[in-house]
Amino acid sequence: MKALVLAAGQGSRLGKLTRMKPKGLLRVGGEPLLGRILRGLTDAGVQEIWVVIGYKADMIREQITRNYAKMNIHFIEAEKWEKGNLYSLLAAQEVFQQDFLLCMCDHIFDQQIPKTLIENKCEKTLILAIERVAEEDTKVLERKGAIFDIGKKINDSNVVLDTGFFLCSPKIFEYANEAAQEGAVELADCVRIAARKRDAHVVDVSGHLWADIDTREDLSRAKRLLADHAQKKRGASDFVAYYVNRPLENAILYRISDWLFITPNRLTIATNVLAWFVTYLFFSGHLALASILTFVVGVLDGLDGKLARIRGQATQLGRMEHPFDMLYEFSWLIAIALFLSRSQGLLPLELCLFSLAFIAFYRFCYDQFSRTMKVSLDIYGRFERAFRRIAGRRNIYNLYIFFAVLFDLPLFALYAITFHSALTAVVYASRASVHLHASDQKAKTKQPVESLPSV
Repeated sequence: MKALVLAAGQGSRLGKLTRMKPKGLLRVGGEPLLGRILRGLTDAGVQEIWVVIGYKADMIREQITRNYAKMNIHFIEAEKWEKGNLYSLLAAQEVFQQDFLLCMCDHIFDQQIPKTLIENKCEKTLILAIERVAEEDTKVLERKGAIFDIGKKINDSNVVLDTGFFLCSPKIFEYANEAAQEGAVELADCVRIAARKRDAHVVDVSGHLWADIDTREDLSRAKRLLADHAQKKRGASDFVAYYVNRPLENAILYRISDWLFITPNRLTIATNVLAWFVTYLFFSGHLALASILTFVVGVLDGLDGKLARIRGQATQLGRMEHPFDMLYEFSWLIAIALFLSRSQGLLPLELCLFSLAFIAFYRFCYDQFSRTMKVSLDIYGRFERAFRRIAGRRNIYNLYIFFAVLFDLPLFALYAITFHSALTAVVYASRASVHLHASDQKAKTKQPVESLPSV
């Protein structure tokens, strides 16, 4: 599949931001808009991308060629780009002889949108990805999947939002030339002609991330959307992560995502350095300060992965973060137990030992289930989705430590963690076993029964 990206315009509504650089090179979440689109299309399975350029064409060509050299990208320079994006489309009419994706350079999107378009081919000239709406958006009037009109002033119960993503056949250029002959200058006029001839359909992509960026306010909104959608698919786990850490992480990400000197790897290193400083504080008896800093570590720990996903920098190496997380989490319990054992004998060490055993066991059960079933145990069933909010996790254990220290009962924290980790181990082991057994039984019923040889 090929794709065409229209990136010739200036983006004058962004004012001073586009006087020195084209709209497609403005950074959102630490990555240029056009670069984010190229990466998203490539991740969606597009093998060849053509980019129409006009305003500051040399700057776009130089930066994209340098930073995205591994992608199969070609450039087309539109001579009449200042007239409107219809002429940017016409500049590419000699390139495409088969169906292709068409999008603008000023959209951010979930890669599932182009994937959905690719999977929904039909005999029409174009298919538009829509969402089922704000008054200022370009709207599409559709009935039973067919496009009837497109524009900003449509007022009808069948109005849907135009995401700016199309799957087109080469016939789109016939409509583009017809629109140009009528004096039109916008792509929307071309789509309107196809709709008038009942040659345009829609596919619903509601619920997937996308945003059209025309103004400074749109830039801010896009950054917030990226931060909000950077969470792993299974979502935040325990109630502390969901109700406290997640909003804080998103607010911080919104502010730092464009600061290029802050990288996911540097955040990971900073988190681990602070975490081991907390270990030292627990071991040396500075329990109050250490217990407060555990929550800071919890927030920082959620930033590196999210920042990597926002910038498209997630790597296989990044998965090594989790073993290091477990190491410093265990070190906190060991440090507390060692400090308390100086005054309370072996009991703190015994509680710590049982806690570590239970935590290691239920984490292994959890990981084995995920590897076997290809889905997280946390979201496998209704009970699991509810239990994960209170399951044994670092954030909840940190609460036990904080309140135990606050009331000068630090040993209580180890009792509570031991009990909670044991409960979580029982629940995870039993629920994983139930679901795995059910999966085995289901697989048996699907196996064909071999016929017996005739006598």
